[in-house]
This record gives sequence, structure tokens and C-alpha cells, in this order.
Amino acid sequence: MRPTLSRRRLLQAALPLLAVPAWPLAQAQSAYAGGKPLRLLVGFPAGGGTDAIARILAEQLKDELGVPVVVENKPGAGGQLAAQSLKTAAPDGSTLFLSHDHTISILPQVVKTPGFEPARDFVPAGGFATFVNAFAVSGGTPAKSFNDYVAWAKAQGGKGSVGIPAPASVPEFLVKVIGQKYQLDLVPVPYRGSAPMMADMLGNQIPAGTGSIPDFIENHKSGKLRVVAVLGNTRQAVMPEVPTFAELGLAGFEDVPYYGIFAPAGTPRPTLDQFSAALAKVIAQPAVHERLTAMGLTVGHMSPDALGAREKAYTATWTRIIKASGFQPQ
Repeated sequence: MRPTLSRRRLLQAALPLLAVPAWPLAQAQSAYAGGKPLRLLVGFPAGGGTDAIARILAEQLKDELGVPVVVENKPGAGGQLAAQSLKTAAPDGSTLFLSHDHTISILPQVVKTPGFEPARDFVPAGGFATFVNAFAVSGGTPAKSFNDYVAWAKAQGGKGSVGIPAPASVPEFLVKVIGQKYQLDLVPVPYRGSAPMMADMLGNQIPAGTGSIPDFIENHKSGKLRVVAVLGNTRQAVMPEVPTFAELGLAGFEDVPYYGIFAPAGTPRPTLDQFSAALAKVIAQPAVHERLTAMGLTVGHMSPDALGAREKAYTATWTRIIKASGFQPQ
């Protein structure tokens, strides 16, 4: 009896020990990026629209991925510095880049040596929204509508300064097209992101600016500045009173930009799919969806393949526009 009892007790004592490694092993196998903290690069300063979006997502992604998610701002050159940082990062999913269209689709076409080539150096990890750019006037500018602004600018001798969040960007090309159509001498004034541009607009240091709706929405709602026109095919739900440029007779800006998240080339596809699935769950959360929608985004998940296709189509559209403008890479 004693040997049997001894073996039974030994087995009972050993069972918990045998079970201990199972949970950590399972966790190690499923941990995102091997359990490393995730750096989410943003190419614009803290306080701007893109930064705010990144922080909303990061707050929830940490729970879905099971790792800390830290937003790291690398402002400068329209996101170029952040993109260069992504290029040199380890391709294990622990460093990603949240970007809109400018850095990925526009900047490589307007800068001679951007220091990266999206098709070669990056892979899509997942998209989460599209948005539109807008034209806004500062509180100190008397114009109440876009046509009012054109009339006001002509009364100033046909001249005017318009803030843009980055040089050689969609907003800059928009300013040039507006100037050509309405015979105005409009000078695009580049900033290092939307936050400093917004500060000058709120301080009435510059009469107008262009940028994404997330940059303008809160101050538009409060009346501190006025969005007077938007790009895209339809008016935006967050500001239905604002007409599109197409309605105003300025065609060619109907293709809307996107927000996506990119990884270094060579990142394993299972890691990309794991991140994309987590991103889909996050933006499906009612609170997150509501916050992003309130910022003027049209929220919708794009798989890595869908984001890649969207980026290629948008790049092709702007290749035609940039070439037609005669712009030479600088």
C-alpha cells in the first residue's frame, strides 16, 4: 500500500509542476513581436491630428496585442524622418509607422532623395480610414464662405498666404490650383506639421490654411476658424454645411487620401496579419469608432493587401496630377 500511496502522492505533487510551463509557453508562442513593446512612429508633432489619431489607437492596441504601445513622434520633412527611421528598424513588428497619404504616396515623388522607397522598404500592415483635406480661414479673416475668401483675396490685391502642413504636399498643390483658377497670387507657407500651422491660424498670423479635416474639426466646431470647402465627392457628415470643391467648380480632387500603418520590409506575414486583426478589432469598438468619426474620418478596416492596393491607386492618381502641374522634384 505504501508504494502505491507514495506514487500517488508523487504524481499529485508533480501535476502542478508539469502544468506550470504550459501557460507561459502558449503566451510566448502567441505574443505579438515576441512580446517586445511596439513603437508606433508618427511623422508629425504632438498635438496635431495624426498624433491624436495614433494615441487613440495605441490606447486600445496594447490590450489587443498584449504588449505596451508607445507613440513616438519624429516630426520633420513631412514625415520623412519617421519613414527613414522605419526603414532601418528591425523587421519583427516591434516598430510600425502610422501615416497618411503624404509621406507614402506624395513625398517620394516630390523629393529627389527622400531616403526611402515605399515599394522596396515598407510593407502595409493595415489601414483604418480615409479622410478629406479642407480649406479653412482664420477667425480674423472676414470671409464666411469660399467665394467670400476669393473676393477678399482679390480685394487684397489678389495676393494671399495660405498655410500648409508640409511642403510639396497635396495642400500645396491645392493652393496652386486655386490660385490658377481664380487668378490669385497665393503663396503656400509650409509648416512642420498641422499643429504649428493651427497655432498661427488661431493667432491670426496667417489668414488661411489647408490640411486634413482632423486638423480643423474641433476649432471649426468652436468657431475659432471656419472650414469653407472640402475635397472629395460628397460633403462630410461632421460638417454637412461645407460644400465640396467639385460643387464650387474646382474638379480633379475627388480621390480621397487614406490613413494606414506600415512595417519594415521583411516583416513576417503572420506578424502583419496578427497586427491587422488587432487593428480591425480596435476600430470596431464603438467608442473608438465614434471618436475617429468625430474627427472627420471615414473609418473602415483595410487588410495589408487592401491597403497596398489603395496606396498604389492613390499614388497613380497623384503621379498624374504632379506631372501635369510641371512640378520638379526638389
